[in-house]
Parts: sequence; C-alpha cells; structure tokens
Amino acid sequence: MNPQAKTIQIFLPTGEPRGIRIAELTTRIVQAVLVPRSELVTARDRNELNHVAVYFLFGEPEDAAKPRVYIGQTEDARTRLDRHNREKDFWRTAILGISKTQSFTQAHIRYLEWYCVKKAREVNRFDLENDQPCTRPFVPEPMEADILDSFETLSVLVSTLGYPLFEPIVKTETTEKFFCRSRDADATGELVEDGFVVRKGSIARKEIVPSAQEAVTGMRGRLLDGGILAEEDGHLVFAQDYLFSSPSGAAAIVLGRTANGWIEWKDATGRTLNDAKRMSSTVTLDPTDDQEC
Repeated sequence: MNPQAKTIQIFLPTGEPRGIRIAELTTRIVQAVLVPRSELVTARDRNELNHVAVYFLFGEPEDAAKPRVYIGQTEDARTRLDRHNREKDFWRTAILGISKTQSFTQAHIRYLEWYCVKKAREVNRFDLENDQPCTRPFVPEPMEADILDSFETLSVLVSTLGYPLFEPIVKTETTEKFFCRSRDADATGELVEDGFVVRKGSIARKEIVPSAQEAVTGMRGRLLDGGILAEEDGHLVFAQDYLFSSPSGAAAIVLGRTANGWIEWKDATGRTLNDAKRMSSTVTLDPTDDQEC
C-alpha cells in the first residue's frame, strides 16, 4: 500500500526555524513538540508542557556508531526535562508527544512508551539509552486501537522533525543492489534516501592500509564497539544492516582504505553507482533553441 498524502503544520513559536517547533497533522489530535536543549528555559513557559506526554531525548555521541535516544513518559514534562538536563549528558534535543485535546491519560502514555521502545528496538536505527526492561501494560482493546493510531501519527511527526526513529533503514526489498568487492572484502549495499546501507552479512577487509585516514580507523573502532561489525574467521562481518551517510564512507569501511564509493560500488552488470544514479541521460537540443527571437 502506497503512503497517503498528508499535510503537516509546523509552528515556530519563537520565530526561529531551529528553535522550539510544534508539529501536527492538521486532521489529528497528536502534536510533537521539539525542544532544543538550549531552549529549555524558554520552553518552560509553554502550555504544551502541562500535558502528559511520551518523550524522546535524541543525541549523537561522538564516540558512538549510531545516534542515541532515550524514550520515556511523564505527567510533569517540566520537572522531567529539568532532571534529564542535570543527569543525562548525551542528548541535545527533546521531542514530546502530546494530545492537543489533553485526551491522553496515564494509561495511554505508558502503553505508548512501551510500544515506542518496542518499535525502536525492532527498527534499530538508534541506540536505545533505556537500560530497564519495559513490560507491556494492559489496556482495553478499544484503547489499544486508539493508541496505535496515535503512534502512527507521532511516528510521522517525529520523522518530519528530523528523527526517523521508527522508519526501517531499508523500507522495501529492492533488486537494485550494489556490490563492493576486493581481496578479503565482499559487501552488498543499497542507495537509500538517507545515505547508503551496507547489508547484514557483508564482509569487510580486516586490515586497514597504512595510508588510510584517521577517520577510517576511528569509525571502524566505533562499529566494532557497537556490535555492528564482528570478527569472524579472520574477517569483519556486518552483524546488522548499517546506514552510512555516503557511499564513500561505506566503501572505506569495507575496503579498509579511503575510497570513492561512487566508483567502488557496482551493480551485477559492473555498472558503477555513479553511472547508475548520477549520470544524466544525453539530451539532444534543437539548434534553433539558441536563436534569439
């Protein structure tokens, strides 16, 4: 089923495009309120923080292979965000999921918190900061249906605000796969809207050539520490799909050296990623097009 067209309204209460943002689908009651950590004092005066909420704390630690998220729920967003500001260092952005009609109860947000944690673990785009097991709360079946509908709206809003927490890295199976192969390396990948995905089971060359940039060595270390790469029979194997920001970054990790990913990744016919995705077709111009009237 193809996604339906949607209209999303984003309100900037301070007028700053990178400041506090309030997003909503115009036909739904769920709102997503984005608060940069630097704007916590300003946000304290917002009425939206009076609502019960499920919330997300997002950060990108320099020593980690993936961005990180903490998922929670609260009846007192001001106090909870203040506490996290004192106690958690990793995050720089908070997003609150609320009902603009204040129809969420404690039962709603507890179930919504559980479901968000479950889906985030399944998708595995972000490392979860949550270290406690989250038990599925009981809610009546009609309430569960309403909560799942709210989750779908919240998922769209959170992604629109720049955090695709619940979107699979590869949304559908595609036949347009690309390969990066050399001595001791055999990887499969796909170009996606957010970058380039190296697929689970791909083999990377274990040794890094002496001339490789420091960034290659550092990224390799983060992937090993994060369990994305695992040593196996003298090779490094991708234990899960992993999204790189560029084809070149992906190729460098696979080959153990600096690389131009647009050339190194090739399809089954040997055509480079550059030829498949960036080379425009030849356009024949009518010679009269350059003539002035």
